[in-house]
Amino acid sequence: MVGDIRVSGDSSRVITLSQAADEPRELEFGPGKLTPGKPAWANYVKGVVANFHLGTTDMKPGCQIPAFEAVIATSVPLGGGVSSSASLEVACFMFLAALTSHLESINLKEVARACQKAEHQFADMPCGIMDQMVTCLAKPGTALLLDCRSLETDFVPLDDPELVVLVTNSNVRHTLTGSEYPSRRRSCETSAQHFSLKSLRDLDMDTLLNGAEGLADQELLRRSRHIVSEIKRTQDAAAALKTRDYKQFGRLMNESHFSLRDDFEVSCPEVDELVALAQSVPGVFGSRMTGGGFGGCTVTLVTRDAVDRAIEVMRSGYHGSATFYVCEPAAGSRGLQFPHSN
Repeated sequence: MVGDIRVSGDSSRVITLSQAADEPRELEFGPGKLTPGKPAWANYVKGVVANFHLGTTDMKPGCQIPAFEAVIATSVPLGGGVSSSASLEVACFMFLAALTSHLESINLKEVARACQKAEHQFADMPCGIMDQMVTCLAKPGTALLLDCRSLETDFVPLDDPELVVLVTNSNVRHTLTGSEYPSRRRSCETSAQHFSLKSLRDLDMDTLLNGAEGLADQELLRRSRHIVSEIKRTQDAAAALKTRDYKQFGRLMNESHFSLRDDFEVSCPEVDELVALAQSVPGVFGSRMTGGGFGGCTVTLVTRDAVDRAIEVMRSGYHGSATFYVCEPAAGSRGLQFPHSN
């Protein structure tokens, strides 16, 4: 997101260059109270503007952000489950921080909280904070192990030059995505209440299985089993990366996908097909869906010398049309201020 203070007028003007964004791709909004509306992509911008003060240490609620003009460009596929909304939110926050000379007074964890609140209020999505946190805090050559309750972080090495992360976009976006995330969240909250817990974070597998008969139905058991087992997998995966045990890490990725498919039921045939194709390739350690599900992307850990073969197998075997991104861990979002030319 790039722009500047508007030379004249008191309304802000934002343009997105993404052809995947909904129309219109240009919007002006005034200095008064902001509310959600159309186009949907602009709600993320307005939400961050409304909550900008929460991520700074010296800006009070109600402080006026000057009218600005900005352009948004992105290479992140929209709706693909790879944090496109969090990327826009954090990019917008950093733009505003640079615009108002607040880059030195931001707290990155509070930036993540402010962007999460923006999504809750303006996009009506009760998302967690993982996407915003990694977008703010990511470091090159590392994976981020995040405690979403305490916001404690641990940077786990992922810097082997012989490895790459292959992101594959199924280019499928099922309409269930928006409604099913809140549904899964409600299921988890219902199950936690059954066990008299604030969160399934505090539930272990033995307690879950011993108390399963009291759950309302088998669906709640499956949802809960995914959460409990996924937390354990995440901890084990971080330990595997620390010892460079990529085979074990890959097995955990595969198990995670099976659990997301069978217990949490958020995958779809197209994504399952891509995962199975990737898992069949020598040199692939593991593959799974990523994001909210019902389409979007898969993520695959693969050796650098096998990535072209993996792409070939997935492209030729997939019944749809996929897009591939060869990725490496990089730094999170940062704001830049450019000197004005005369």
